[in-house]
Amino acid sequence: MEPEHLSETAWRFIHHFGEMGSRWGISRTVGQIYALLYISHVPLNADDIAHLLSFSRSNVSMGLKELQSWRLLRSEYRAGDRREYFKTPEDVWEIFRSLADERRRREVEPTLSVLRECLLDPVNTQEDEHFHRRMQAMYDLISMSNEWFVDIQKLSAEDLTALMNLGAHAQKLLHAKNRLLSFAGIHKEELPEDLK
Repeated sequence: MEPEHLSETAWRFIHHFGEMGSRWGISRTVGQIYALLYISHVPLNADDIAHLLSFSRSNVSMGLKELQSWRLLRSEYRAGDRREYFKTPEDVWEIFRSLADERRRREVEPTLSVLRECLLDPVNTQEDEHFHRRMQAMYDLISMSNEWFVDIQKLSAEDLTALMNLGAHAQKLLHAKNRLLSFAGIHKEELPEDLK
């Protein structure tokens, strides 16, 4: 694959992914490497990537290591060639799951851990009570979101697509449930927590 064989559209995608990478917490270089591998129809080695993107070989190696730590690349070897070749997973849902799971592991779990520690501290003053209530509310929301995400991760790609396609229909279902409960004279407070 030679640089002149990359279309203008491919270059635009690669450059945009690099720009977005810095907003997602990765370097521009890592974003562009991933974009190139994502659109490539064949696995590429580090020399190919360096040549196509005009990056130094060391920048490419560091970028590939980072992408591997996020579990976003597959590697393979070829007979008679000592170089490692890289490609991205074909299934976009697999990519999404890896990204989301790594973000959860790197960001959400440490935050929950710190919040748990804060909630164990003694409450002695009104300021402590206020702080404790705020930390508890944050912990409850992040914990519930984390549990929901873990459950969502178990769904098949087809079920995830169907869930996402529900969109506003899910809100209508919840509204209909509330109207039925009201009609039956049941108050939300009387329901078990998982049905509220």
